[in-house]
Amino acid sequence: MLALALLLAGGAATGCGGRATTHHKPGTTHEQASGKVGTLLTADDGAGHRLREVPAEGAPEVRLAARPDSEDGWNLQLAVTNFRFTPDSAGGAALPGAGHAHLELDGRKLARLYGPWFHLPAAQVPAGGPHTLTVRLYADDHTAWAVAGKPVEATLELAAGSGQSTHPHSPAAPNPTPPEAAQEADRTVTIAVRDGKVSPAPGRVELTRGERVALRVTSDRVDTLHVHGFDKELALPAGQEATLILTADRTGLFEVETHASDLVLTQLLVR
Repeated sequence: MLALALLLAGGAATGCGGRATTHHKPGTTHEQASGKVGTLLTADDGAGHRLREVPAEGAPEVRLAARPDSEDGWNLQLAVTNFRFTPDSAGGAALPGAGHAHLELDGRKLARLYGPWFHLPAAQVPAGGPHTLTVRLYADDHTAWAVAGKPVEATLELAAGSGQSTHPHSPAAPNPTPPEAAQEADRTVTIAVRDGKVSPAPGRVELTRGERVALRVTSDRVDTLHVHGFDKELALPAGQEATLILTADRTGLFEVETHASDLVLTQLLVR
């Protein structure tokens, strides 16, 4: 009976069919994956994400192109080789040739990317220039893919003024949802971010597929809310509540994070 119990416990830890399960516990930090892909180096990407080195042959590759948008800013395209975007498994173990990307402007992180296209508004690019855009590939466990001790990345120079809007506007507004609209949601989750801490402590919100959930977030600094797997973002103004309502139309485990402060706010478990 003891042997049977140990066997069942081992099966539960790996998941059905041996599929990698998420190791990312709710909180404000990222744990290293238990996967054995490549070699985990002591060096990092400059932002605290350790490098995961793989052989040059068959390694992920990325190229970056930017085209001025006729309305505002630039449209960025990531051309990847030996790599696929896996938003549904972000936070899980590192799998070969899978993960997401980070976009940086002059060394400052702008966004986490889960697909090959991204629109960069002119309001996010300071006046003057030129500026340097960098895109870097990461595994699901948030380690950076690397070859020969260097991150897998691509850079390009963004010419000043080439993507400026022809329609004057102020930086993106938070577009808070009216309270009555939040009341139409099946579930409401209220979260506060202050001094780099999340309240209440990050946990999991269990939903049934098809339910509408309202995420009401107040941050003490300007930030951006991102819901993995749904490609939903919301601007967070400093000190003001903003609300994002989405329909949980797919099953899985989805993390809700902030871009600038890189905090996990909660996880949505949709069954």
